[in-house]
Amino acid sequence: MIYDITPPVSPALNVWPNDTPPAREVLLDMQRGDNLTLSTLRTTVHVGAHADAPSHYGRDSEPIESRDLDHYLGPCQVIRVSARRGTRIERSALPPKLAAERILLATGTFPDPLAWNEDFAALAPALVDALHEEGVRTIGVDVPSVDLFHSKDLPAHQRFLANDMAILEGLVLDDVPEGVYELIALPLKLVGFDASPVRAILRTI
Repeated sequence: MIYDITPPVSPALNVWPNDTPPAREVLLDMQRGDNLTLSTLRTTVHVGAHADAPSHYGRDSEPIESRDLDHYLGPCQVIRVSARRGTRIERSALPPKLAAERILLATGTFPDPLAWNEDFAALAPALVDALHEEGVRTIGVDVPSVDLFHSKDLPAHQRFLANDMAILEGLVLDDVPEGVYELIALPLKLVGFDASPVRAILRTI
């Protein structure tokens, strides 16, 4: 079975305030009598489900095309956490023993990708460090950022950088039962970019 954990990308999809929302420009259109249909997409690379690159939060760090694809492909564990809006999730909110080196956290605090809310939950820096020590290399979340909306120093992002871990943000995990799956969420080979959209899916093992 396949679970599609990617929100649809359209002008209705919310992006971070003041970032570039999705827009389609139709250059050629068979409905207008052209011989084919041809479109241009304009949007932030942090649109919908996306992979952050270290260059997004670390000066002189890796752009997205340099990331090891193993971060985004392989066994993962989906975990539902009890998270209050506007707070950071601690290690104690997760099961004592983890089952995969890629962890996807379903917080339920950003329930509608079409209706922006600022008070989503985020990750505690100590949680990132703890999961790194337990062998986790990738953490995905169902919210727009691993840090709180108003955070400027981005402490969780900085722990991902220090531990060389990968970030997936903007996933849709509402209908996915807890368990272990195969994750496929490959970023595009966008040279020099600070992130990439992904078509994130889970396959039952």
